[in-house]
Formats: sequence, structure tokens, C-alpha cells
Amino acid sequence: MQKNIQSPYHPVFESHRATWVFDLDNTLYAAECDLFSQIDRNIGSYVESFLGLDPVAARKVQKQYLVDHGTTLKGLMANYKVNPVDYLERVHDIDFSPIQPNPKLRAAIQKLDGKKLIFTNADKLYSEKVIKQLGIEDLFDGIFDIIAADLNPKPMPEVYEKFIRDHGVKPEEAVMFEDMARNLKPAHEMGMATVWIDTGSKWGKIGHDPAIIHAETTSLSDWLTDFVIR
Repeated sequence: MQKNIQSPYHPVFESHRATWVFDLDNTLYAAECDLFSQIDRNIGSYVESFLGLDPVAARKVQKQYLVDHGTTLKGLMANYKVNPVDYLERVHDIDFSPIQPNPKLRAAIQKLDGKKLIFTNADKLYSEKVIKQLGIEDLFDGIFDIIAADLNPKPMPEVYEKFIRDHGVKPEEAVMFEDMARNLKPAHEMGMATVWIDTGSKWGKIGHDPAIIHAETTSLSDWLTDFVIR
């Protein structure tokens, strides 16, 4: 729901916004669920096994690939022959029960006028399980996952170009929500309004630049609720 009234929000949010773009992990669900810690451990185990490393060395490789390539998978693919389907299945084999339905988030998303899309470095099957747990699986018009991105992760600019082509997004009419600050840079450069979800993670803060971020919050559901009733 859009209202052309004075508000404490950045002026960019007063212009017409027809598409709402949501990251998945630690954005649509709260970081307090600690779901990603399960994935993180699975990735570590995969790297240990695949490269024959001890846990300390494996974690160093894992996190360096994340920084250098956007995802550990992309780093492995750049340096070794790895089966991406097997990788995704194994690292996303987790317990989803920490995620609880979020009626507040559901109500806020429902009130947004326009198309709602998920743009994630995860895969579609995993994404569908997450949003089902949240009770919002019927609210989205599409999921652009790592497979749709040809296994190239955010923040690679070409991934954003493919995303807007595939889903007919006009960047100047879109808002992107994301917990990894550096992933907002390409979106901002294309003309999107940007909202950073600050989870307190040092990885999430990488690339943080107030010049590319129009709003910051520690809770997506709180921010959206305030936004739609302003």
C-alpha cells in the first residue's frame, strides 16, 4: 500500500514502487532462528570431506570462498570439479522447525501493492520449505534461485541483470530487502530502493555503505509493518 504523505522514510520510498524483492536467509526469517548455523556446519563438513581438510583449514577455505566468490559453492566450482546439485542437497539437509509462522510478516507483505519476488543464492526447493514454514508460501509471484542464476551468486552484476529480465522488473520501481550489505550495491546502481536487514553479523556488514542503503532495520516484519501503515 502506497501513500503520498510526508514521512520519516527516505524520499525514494515516496515514488511508485511496483516490485518488492526479498532475499531469503536471515531476511524473510529472523536471524535468531539460527537456521543458517546448520547450513554453515553442513558446508564446513562438505568442504572438509571434499578437500580432505581438517575443520580449521576447511572453515578458512569456506569463508574465504564466501568473500571472494559470493558463495562457497562458487569458490569450489572455480577451483575444483564439484557437483552443484549434490552440494545444494547436502548443505540444505537441515531441520526447519526453528522457523515459526510469522503472521505479522504475512499481513505486511499482503498489504504491499505489486509483484513480490524472492531473489536468493539458495535453491528453489529449500526456499519453498522456508516460506512454507513462515506461512507465506502463497504470497510470492516467483523465486529466482541459484539455479536460475546459472549458479552465479549475488552480488555478481550479471545475476541482477538476468533477474530483472526473467521477471520483467523495472529497477526504478523496485525495492530490495537484503541482509548482506554488499548485495545491495548492484541493486542500488540499477535504480532500486534498498533496505538492509542488520543481523549483527560481520559477514552481513561487509560492503556496508550508507550511500547505497536507503533504510536499515533489525527486523523486516517490524519495518514493513510500519511502512504499510504510515
